Formats: sequence, structure tokens, C-alpha cells
Amino acid sequence: MSGERPDPDVLLAKVERDEAKARRGRLKIFFGASAGVGKTYSMLLAARERRATGIDVAVGLVETHGRKETAQLLKGLEVLPARNIDYRGTRLREFDLDGALKRRPSLILVDELAHSNAPGSRHPKRWQDVEELLGAGIDVYTTLNVQHLESLSDDVGQFSGIRVFETVPDTVFEQADEVELVDLPPDELLVRFKEGKVYLPQQAERAIRNFFRKGNLIALRELALRQTADRVDAQMQDYREDHAIREIWQVGERILVCIGPDAVAEQLVRAGKRLASGLRGEWIVAYVETPRLQRLPASKRDGVLNILRLAEQLGAETVTLSAPEIAEALINFAKERNITKIVMGKPRRRGWKRWLLGSVVDTLIGEAHNINIQMMGNPRSAAGDSELPASRRAPPPGLSSDSGQKRKRGYRGYGLAVGVIAVCSLLAESLYGRIELANLVMIYLLGVVFVATSLGRGPSILASILSVVAFDLLFVAPYFRFSVSDTQYLVTLGAMLAVAMVISNLMANVRSQAKVAAHRERRASVLYAMSKELSTGRSEAEILRIAVRHIHTEFGSRNVVLFPDENGRIQYPTGSASSESIHGCDLSVAQWVFDHNEMAGQGTHTLPGTDLVYFPLGSGSKVLGVLALLPVNLRRFFLPEQKKLLETFISQIVQAIERARLAEQAKRSSVEMEAERLRNSLLSSISHDLRTPLATIVGSASTLTERDDALRAEDRLELSRAILDEALRMSNLVGNILDMARLDSGMVKLNRQWVPLDEIVGSVLTRLHKRLEGRPLNVKLPAGSPLIHVDSVMIEQLLVNLLENAVRYTPDGSPIEVTAEFGPLSVSISVADRGPGIPKGHEDLLFEKFHRVQGERAQSGVGLGLTICRAIVEAHGGHIQAKNRASGGALFSFVLPFDQSPPPVELEKD
Repeated sequence: MSGERPDPDVLLAKVERDEAKARRGRLKIFFGASAGVGKTYSMLLAARERRATGIDVAVGLVETHGRKETAQLLKGLEVLPARNIDYRGTRLREFDLDGALKRRPSLILVDELAHSNAPGSRHPKRWQDVEELLGAGIDVYTTLNVQHLESLSDDVGQFSGIRVFETVPDTVFEQADEVELVDLPPDELLVRFKEGKVYLPQQAERAIRNFFRKGNLIALRELALRQTADRVDAQMQDYREDHAIREIWQVGERILVCIGPDAVAEQLVRAGKRLASGLRGEWIVAYVETPRLQRLPASKRDGVLNILRLAEQLGAETVTLSAPEIAEALINFAKERNITKIVMGKPRRRGWKRWLLGSVVDTLIGEAHNINIQMMGNPRSAAGDSELPASRRAPPPGLSSDSGQKRKRGYRGYGLAVGVIAVCSLLAESLYGRIELANLVMIYLLGVVFVATSLGRGPSILASILSVVAFDLLFVAPYFRFSVSDTQYLVTLGAMLAVAMVISNLMANVRSQAKVAAHRERRASVLYAMSKELSTGRSEAEILRIAVRHIHTEFGSRNVVLFPDENGRIQYPTGSASSESIHGCDLSVAQWVFDHNEMAGQGTHTLPGTDLVYFPLGSGSKVLGVLALLPVNLRRFFLPEQKKLLETFISQIVQAIERARLAEQAKRSSVEMEAERLRNSLLSSISHDLRTPLATIVGSASTLTERDDALRAEDRLELSRAILDEALRMSNLVGNILDMARLDSGMVKLNRQWVPLDEIVGSVLTRLHKRLEGRPLNVKLPAGSPLIHVDSVMIEQLLVNLLENAVRYTPDGSPIEVTAEFGPLSVSISVADRGPGIPKGHEDLLFEKFHRVQGERAQSGVGLGLTICRAIVEAHGGHIQAKNRASGGALFSFVLPFDQSPPPVELEKD
């Protein structure tokens, strides 16, 4: 373990993670390649071991699938009751989340993490139930097959031919506290299938012919093993970070290939590929860009870019590091990534230069402990050791060089350096004789500092030499000659030259590093601005507009994002195009990029003759669409730092699009579930409430038809009235359903008029005269009530529904009260009864569609009356509520606001 002090920020982040974990339950996933490997069996064995140690263990839901040995392990464990849900005529057995939270065991078993819950459940997915359990501090054991991981569903569908729709987000798997791999060789698993230990014999034969073929099982097993190995590697990295371990752990081969702008770079990449293939390890190609390398000609930087692209084509991960020292950057990177081998070229310095100035290789050998270093010799060529091969020196197709402009700026810098030294000489001449010669030297050094910070390294070196020459000619005897009469001035001049050279070098490095820091700061601010704006995008179209604008602003290129249609064919997006967008893409090239998940177009080696550059939009093997850009300058896309920036842009855009699509999918799923619930409730209610009156109508009508001659007149009248009453009941039922549909659709337009309240109440009482017979009715309206500005027909229906509700759910003969109170710009109307009241907790549920209280006195109606009341009140801009009266019974009250004061009531003249 290293003795280095841990980073305080890392320690703080670790403490925060630990605190969050302490509040949550622990999740353990029993992970397998497929069904039948023994995940549930292993989970039950582990649970029994925990129970034997005194842990409170409960079984939330375990699917035995008829396996006797699995069912045997359930004996002795507490099994919580399941929740039964009726769905399309089938009773489904689901996990009872509320029951588990109420029971609150220390550890609960919930099988099949990827399961989709039945409509009507609190969460659409079982993994969301598990998340709620973990949030409540309950430990969870669960099971999962590798094909149910979201990121692998496309890969599994590709080789198996069967698409898996029940998936779990990878983050759930990654955040699990423990994953136990339950493995079984494919041959043994097939034997279990044939013996009927996984499915019933008939199902097993069909499964073996389809999804569970041996080839599929081998592929699934490899995926499961790789996922588990990747998780173990991530855990090791987290442990190293948490404990500030900087030493290399030789637990797996990870190769770092170091390249530079020299002839051996291409050979290093190919050698690294061979080494990684032979060792079956990861490999990374790194290029360290120091301030000196940033001043390379454009042709050489383009050559490095080509080498990095070659490495990517061969399957490497490429990184570009910016640092003042190559060796230090490589050592730090190797420790961060746990590199085990470094491949690089032999040092070019020989003899006294290597002894005096050192080399990157010597530094790595001395400081890179526990890392094997392999060196490759430099080929001899006429071009010299520092030259790239001709095939790599040429810029990519369409990538032009700007060295001519840089040469012009360089000449101008040297001229300004001469001018600065001339100004320093004039200033020193004016002060000669007044101050000491040592102080005059400071004037020249100040000029060197100015040139180094403003013009760069080359002009600063020239200024250093010119300052010594000018000082010798102008202020050291004999004047205007290079000879020196006093030997002590040789020391002065030598020290002056050395100090000037050191200052110029230091200031040039500071200037270069400042430029790099400014570039990084600008890149970070650009990424922050785009990610912040993307996070506010609510729809896919809005996200695309934000993305197109930011790409145009940063890279100066018009662009467009293309998506496939339902047949997988790339097409232009619908809607109006912005000024930053383009509409001239070659859709055939875009289709190729979408199908192959590779970039193409200008500046690439695939279809370089096109005018645009096409980038795939996707994460991993999943491609969402294609980004097409019209480049103004290809260097803004293909230089390493710019390419990384564009890749980050693309990653942010893909994440935002996926987030918007998931949100839209969740919204659609919620709407579909609600629609299904309403449909089932409607069918259930209508099937009951239509069957009863229809039976009465059919019975009465058949009696009148078949026995008309034998019936007395009063009997025929009674049967006819029964038919009429039940027909009216059906008419009211259908009318309520139609009214609710109209109110939900928003097609109802209010016909507001100023009408007296007493007229509305009188009309309602007339309509309900027969229903209110035998009940004391107390109507309290203020004397001289003003007019109310409402739709009188709808308010009349509102009062009818409230009074019918009171009649339906209160005992015969119990009183009903109707009262009204007027405010400055509103009226409050209430209907109260003396019935059993409202069950606690149902005050708001009463106004939901198809809701009826259990144990009601009467069950007629479909539960839409109060829902219609709420819709009518809200259409008027008011609100309605229900509550229990202190003296017994229920009280329904609603408030209707007015936009203006009511007009005065004109009294009729005699």
C-alpha cells in the first residue's frame, strides 16, 4: 500500500457514499446465464443460512416452477401472502409490496428481478419494488438472468433470434452490494431440461429447440462470466481508490502503448495489438502532448492523429494526455488504470545527451514499479529518426495544413523580438551612468520576459541572445566591439545569457500551459452549458434543437440528426429546420453509418468523397441515429482534443434522447395502464348494472307477451311501470357515461348566464320529486339571493347527482339538507345527509372514476356521478370536497367563483 496521503475530495465522496449505503438495505443478486442453473435454489440455501444465525428472514415471492427440491427449501421459512390481481379473466399472483413494508423483515427474498408487474400494481417493474424495499432499509435477495440486462438485450436477440422485453437497467446490477454467479455447464443444463427439472417435459422440448440451444447457452454463459469479471474488476478499482492505493496490482493484463511523432509509432501500435491479442488483455494507446509537442508542424500532428485512428480501427482505446512531462503523465495514467505493461520505442538520445538530459524510458524504468516495460528499436531511414512514415505524415482526406499562416506569424514574432530589445537598449542608454550596470541587465531581462510571455519560445531565445550582444556592444568596454577588456564581464555576460535563456524557457512553458488551461476551461464550460440545457429538454424535438445549436456554435458546422423510421430506414426529421440545420445529406451514407455503427464521409477512410461527415449516435452496440455535419474546417473534428470533445457532445446527446424516450415510454405505459384499469372497471360496473335492469325488462316483457290474457289490468300496469323504470335507469346509466366522456374530452363549452339560484334548486326538486318522497328536505337559501353566473343545465345536473347520491346511500326517511352561502364573488352550496358517513381515507377517492365504497347500502350505478360533479365544478373554475359531519352523516360542498359582480335583480312592476 502506498504511503501517499489520500485526496480529501475522494475521502469526502467515500464518506457520503458510505452514509447513503448505511441508510439503504443491501442488495444481493444471484446471477446466472439462463433459467435452470439453480439461482433460486442457491438463494434459498443462503437465506436458510442467514436464518440459522438469527436473522429475521421472510419470503416475499419465490417461483418454484414445480421443482420439488426448490419447494422443499421453503419449508421452515416465513412466506408472506401474495397479492392476487384479476387481469383479463386470469388471476395473477404478484408480490405484495405494501405487505412486505408493513412486515419489515431484516431480509426478504424476491425472485425474478426483471419481472413485469400486473396492471394496477404500484410499480410497473419488480426491480422498482426492490428499490423501494432497499430505500426502506430492508436487505433483499433476488435472482437475475444475464439476458435481462438492458445493455445486453440487443446482443442476446441478435444471436438467439428472440428479443427479450423484460429488462433491468444496468445501474441496478452495478449498484448491487453483492453478486453471486450461479454457473452450470451447458451440457449439464440440457440434461436438467430433458429430465423435466426446469420446465415440464413438453415445454422443455420446445425450449431446447428454440431459445435454449447449446450454442445460445454457451454464448449466454460467456456473457454472464464477462459481466461478473467486469464487476470484480470495478470492485477492485473502487477498493484501490477508497484506500488510496497507487501501486500496480498484477491481476489482469492491461497494456499501454506510448506513441509520439516518430517513425516507430505505427510499429508500436501493431506490436501492441499483437501483444494484447496474445495475452487476451485490454490495450490503450496514449499520446502525451507536451508544450514542445504542441508547437509541432501541422503535418506531424496530423500524422499522430492518423496513428491514433489506426489504433482505434485495431480495437484500442486511445487517449491524449496534456502534461509538461511525458514520463510523469504516463506514470500517473498507468497507476490510475492499473497498467501492467508499457510498450514504447527505444530512447533516441545517445551518449552525453542521454546522461545529461535523461530520457523518458530511463525515468519510467526508475519510477514505474511493478510495470513491465517493453521497448522497440527505431528503424533507420533517410528521413531521420523523428520522421513519421510517409503514409502517416499525409493528413487525412480533406484535412488541409495551415503551416503557411503559422510561418508568417512566426516571422512577425521574431521581428517584434528585435524591436523589444532595441527599445530596451534605448532605455538602458538613457539611464547609463545614473544606475549600476547590474541594473541595466535587469532591463534586458524584463524585455526577455515580455517577449517570452507574449510571443513564444523562438522569439524569446532570439531576444535572450540579442540582449547579451547589445549589452556587450553598448555598455562593456571596448564599446561597439565584441572583445571584452575585463574578464569579469565574461562571467556577467555568461550569467546574463543563462538567466535569459532559463527565463525565456520558463515563461514560454507558462504561456503554453496557460493556453492549455484556457482551452480546457472553455471546453468544460461548453460541455456544462450544453448538458445543463439538455437536462431541461422535455421532448425529443426540443433536445435535438438544443444539440444542433450547440454543435453549430462550437464547431462552426451546420448539422442535422437523422433517425430511422419503423422499418429501420434513415429519414429526415419532421418539423421546420433551423438556420443551423442542413437538408442535403446523402441518406445512403447515413444508412451505412447506422447499420455498421462506424463514422464515414469526408476526412475518413470510408466514402471520403462525400461533402459531409457522418457520426453514429449510440451507446455501445445500440445505435439511435446518425449525426451529419457539413465541416468548415476538418481539423476542428479530427484533432485529438476536438474529437474527444465531439464524442462527449454525442454522448450527452444520446443520454438526453434516451432519457426523453424513456420518459415518453413511461408516460405511455402509465396512460395505457390507467386506460386498462378504467376499461376493466367500466366493463365490470356496466356488466352488473346493465344485467339487473335488462333482466327485469326481459322478464316483464315476456310475461306481458305470453300471459297477457291471464293478467289483470293492475298487474299489466305494474309490469309496464317496471319496464319503464328500468329503461329510465339504463338511460341514466348510459347518460352518465356519455357525460363523463364529453367532460374528459374537453369538448363541453359552458353556456354561462346570470340565473337565480332558487330557480335551479326548484327545477332539481321537481325532477326528483318521486325519489325524495318520504324524506324530510330542508332547503336554506338566503333571502333575496343574487344571480349566479353559471351554466344552469350543468349545475342542475350537479345537484341532481348529489341528491341522488344522498338518497342512495342513506336510510329511508332520513333528512337531507341543501344550503347556500354567498360571498363577494362566489357562492358555496352544500348537500348534507344523516347517513353512515364516509369511510376514513375515502374523502378524495369518492370523486375518482368507478370508485364505490365497500359495504354501501346500495350498489347501483357505475361510480361516475361524483366524478361528473367534480368535472362540472372544475369546468366552472371551482372546487368540491366531501367530509363527515360532526353530528353524523356526510357533507358535500362546492364553491363556484364569478368573474364579475352579479347585476341587480329588477323587480317586476304591477
